[in-house]
Amino acid sequence: MADAMLVYVGNYTRGAEGGIHVYTMDESTGALSLQNRASGADCPSFFDLSPDGTHLYCVNELGEFEGKPSGGVSAFAIDPDTGDLHRLNLRPSLGPGPCHIAVAPNGKHVVVSNYGGGNVCALPIEPDGSLGEPSDFVQHRGSSVNPSRQQAPYAHSATFSPDGEVVFVADLGMDKLMAYRLDAQTGQLRPNDPPFAALHPGAGPRHFAFHPSGRFGYVINELDSTMSAFAYDASTGALTTIQSLTTLPKEFHGSSFCADVHVAASGRFLYGSNRGHDSIVAYAIADDGTLTTIDYTPTQGKNPRNFGLAPSGKLMLAGNQNSDTIVAYHVNTETGKLTPTGAVTESPTPVCIRFRRLSG
Repeated sequence: MADAMLVYVGNYTRGAEGGIHVYTMDESTGALSLQNRASGADCPSFFDLSPDGTHLYCVNELGEFEGKPSGGVSAFAIDPDTGDLHRLNLRPSLGPGPCHIAVAPNGKHVVVSNYGGGNVCALPIEPDGSLGEPSDFVQHRGSSVNPSRQQAPYAHSATFSPDGEVVFVADLGMDKLMAYRLDAQTGQLRPNDPPFAALHPGAGPRHFAFHPSGRFGYVINELDSTMSAFAYDASTGALTTIQSLTTLPKEFHGSSFCADVHVAASGRFLYGSNRGHDSIVAYAIADDGTLTTIDYTPTQGKNPRNFGLAPSGKLMLAGNQNSDTIVAYHVNTETGKLTPTGAVTESPTPVCIRFRRLSG
């Protein structure tokens, strides 16, 4: 097992089938072999790893927790020899439908986005890796132009700036990236100045990814299938829109909703997933942060909610939520294009994919 590449997969399973699935990956093809399943975590739809790779924190995407309108947040220790998960504890998220969690770069807190509640919650990480009681809670207020999807706030993700100073919460219902500064000592979330970056009306911002240089950021917009590029000023935490373009080919006229976004470690390429068109769109990133569309690659399944780039940068895994498959691709690091490796792994409702090298 030493030096094996592990892949952790979150899903919407519950009860006896519930839990994060742990796979080993063939690094030449991306084929996955099931190693274990962490039990005791209902609807573990999204998770993040601690900076040192010793712990995993996931949301339990539920509408009720201990009789209250809340989801859950689970802490797991990662076995250094096998990579298996051992649950430490469970806390409330203080809002229904938590759909995203981010660990602060300093490893001291997590920030949870409660989609159903339209709010965010911070929880401290204790010395033993478990989660403490929530340290802060912020309720968003507002709406936007889409009458069926933006009648209220819907916090969809939290992303820390590269220096860890600012956390940006993409709120689909408000068409805003809310900006907060998280106090490392108290766990309090305080509005940044400026307190948000606005998206164009009806965009529906979902996930956000920074460029490795820290100079640019990219938001994938679920509702109108666009990608927005921003210039980032680290001294103020301000984002300035520099471009917005479609994630879909001109000839497509069906219904599609964006989901996930990742920047290649090289900083040369950006990728986003399209649910409905069921594809991964690839862009080239210019020196000024602007994007040029390269290609659209079918995910060979339905509803690619999440995908992941392997640490080597040479493989991508795309999870098809509605067809229960994870499909592997070779990534051409010179052109950015994707080519299927032929490896397709059956996995129940895969909606979050993360990699970890086992060096034990």
